Amino acid sequence: MMHRYLFSLLLGTAAIAHAYPRSDLPSVKFEHKDWELVCDNTRTCRAAGYRKETEDPGASILLTRLAGPNQPVRVELQLADDPDHPPPASVRMTIGGRAAGVVRFEGGASVATLSSAQVRALLPALLQDDPIVWTAGKRSWTISTAGANAVLLKMDDFQGRVDTPGALVRTGAKAESSVLPPLPKPVVRATAVPKSQPQQIHLAPAQERQLIAELRKTLSEGDCDLLESDGDEHAPFDIRPLSSDKLLVSHLCWRGAYNTGDGYWVTATKPPYSPVLVTTSATDYKDGTIGATQRGRGIGDCMAASSWVWDGRTFSQTLEQTSGMCRQIAAGGAWDLPTLVADVRRRN
Repeated sequence: MMHRYLFSLLLGTAAIAHAYPRSDLPSVKFEHKDWELVCDNTRTCRAAGYRKETEDPGASILLTRLAGPNQPVRVELQLADDPDHPPPASVRMTIGGRAAGVVRFEGGASVATLSSAQVRALLPALLQDDPIVWTAGKRSWTISTAGANAVLLKMDDFQGRVDTPGALVRTGAKAESSVLPPLPKPVVRATAVPKSQPQQIHLAPAQERQLIAELRKTLSEGDCDLLESDGDEHAPFDIRPLSSDKLLVSHLCWRGAYNTGDGYWVTATKPPYSPVLVTTSATDYKDGTIGATQRGRGIGDCMAASSWVWDGRTFSQTLEQTSGMCRQIAAGGAWDLPTLVADVRRRN
């Protein structure tokens, strides 16, 4: 389970280390047994269920529901990557041994969307532990129902659906109009940055020493070991102009078995630099956008990703997501499960 701990740690670092946290934006992450729930800041919820870890071949389903009254549930089925068996064109679906139609995969895809009738049959089966099976020839795929009840109840609660007719778990007579409305995406207006080559700006030794001292004051223990150490040798800084009075400073912070993390700070152009930390888990930067992509374990079947965009004043976080549980469904992970989304607009 160590890789799961490190994955959560990396994601947490990416989430909380940015310059201006938005604690007012709602979101939730919840796992129970073979199911997980992730709801973002617009109140859109995504619940993913997986086959039991001991079973092959693998599969996963994703339930997506927008916020607001009378919203339907969209369900997608994903069959695990298997180099020895290409995805079938279709699979037969059964629930509790009863036929539930055919699910078709278009153009060799491994992901398909269930019909409305199939969704209506699937949802109660998840709560009643009815066997859910998809079959093609001699191969069959199943989804565990362990944890579904708790996850879907949490989903209802986050969206304000408990005791309403549209609740998935605990329905009631409470008015559907009482369901929480969707929230708009925050708007981030991206500002162009000067074109420059990495390390175009160099500091004199005395300036670099002062910069290091100021950067260290922004860190908690363990955030950036390769900058916090007392040794005389440090990796080179990457310093780029952001505006007439702001710089973007980056420095390698840590190395892991299959991940690395760079620290990024916004500073003044001259002492005192007054640095503001963006993240210590970045993996790339281009044209005013900082990105962080980290693997949950070495085989790369689960990922965490974040991004921040320069708005002329600071780097505003525009994305925070994972790809779901580490269950060997697909390279890079099974799904996009964001807790933070934003509408990025370029200034004219």
